Amino acid sequence: MDLGDHFERSGPTHLMARTIDWDKEEHRRCVAASLVNSTYVMEKDRRRWSRAQLAPAWWTSFHFHLEHTRLLEDEHSIFGAIYRHVPPPPGQHHPSAPHYIVAFRGTMLRHMVDDMHLNVQIMTNTVHDSIRSQRAHAAVRNLLAAVDSRYIVWLAGHSQGASLALEVGRDLMRNGRRNLPTFLFNLPHVSLAPVINLTHSAADDKRELYVLSNLVKAELGKVLPPHRKRMEQLFEQLSSWAPKLYVHEKDFICQGFIDYFEQREQLERRFRGAARFATVLSYRDMLIHLLGVDKEPRPHLLPSATLWKNSTGCRLRSHRLKLWWKPDSELRLTQRRHTY
Repeated sequence: MDLGDHFERSGPTHLMARTIDWDKEEHRRCVAASLVNSTYVMEKDRRRWSRAQLAPAWWTSFHFHLEHTRLLEDEHSIFGAIYRHVPPPPGQHHPSAPHYIVAFRGTMLRHMVDDMHLNVQIMTNTVHDSIRSQRAHAAVRNLLAAVDSRYIVWLAGHSQGASLALEVGRDLMRNGRRNLPTFLFNLPHVSLAPVINLTHSAADDKRELYVLSNLVKAELGKVLPPHRKRMEQLFEQLSSWAPKLYVHEKDFICQGFIDYFEQREQLERRFRGAARFATVLSYRDMLIHLLGVDKEPRPHLLPSATLWKNSTGCRLRSHRLKLWWKPDSELRLTQRRHTY
């Protein structure tokens, strides 16, 4: 039995003996990460020879109730769950607390075939075609239709689960104008940034390389005006939705977002006109457009986000979800809000 699945041993112990401050970013982050982890543990519980159920402690400790998983599982595994917040006595709901959290897990080795298939779809920007994405959309839409419109619903996910949460949140914002608080832990970003960072080139050389790449994208945007205009329109529609993006500077899976937002700022300072074009474009999306594979623009980039960057620990542990339920005192965090 994996001792890391025991909430009492591995969970956010700094929150166990105190009331959660729902206005405090650290507490909100730790709760969201813990409920995402509960989806991992719940799937492990299904496979254990022992009857011990370790997952419930990961949500009951924060006064949540497992609503259901049926809509968020496929033929082989649970990939997400919906949790309802049940405040402790006297039962008054804090105005900043969520009424529901929809959480999605990431890749698990025992489900490598199914999970890797979704990872390939992430790399090719076709997550929206996956069965899991369709079920996630349906589950969240059904939830929103069934509850009071004033209820607060959070989306949260880790790794490929963050990609599902991103897909659902983006679609709701674009088509339903529902701005759901969204917590994305180690969200995958497909780019050459990790390769460039491994070259150990001088910072100035890398900066100029990124600038050149963005200027090329801006020029390509001029010869692809229909695609560029659609992307600009989409970025405008999504601009007020700013999910919380939790990334580790040493995690090659998600570190591209750090480079994307930081280089975007530098480009805006140096080449404001070109920055407006380059911000909404990616080589992958332009290639998909040219190939005519997908007529519907679905950017993997984010117009706006609150970027939380962690530099604690080594590269081998940088993709672990457990980093994100640690207290601020144990992390080296920086935060910056980026808007389109």
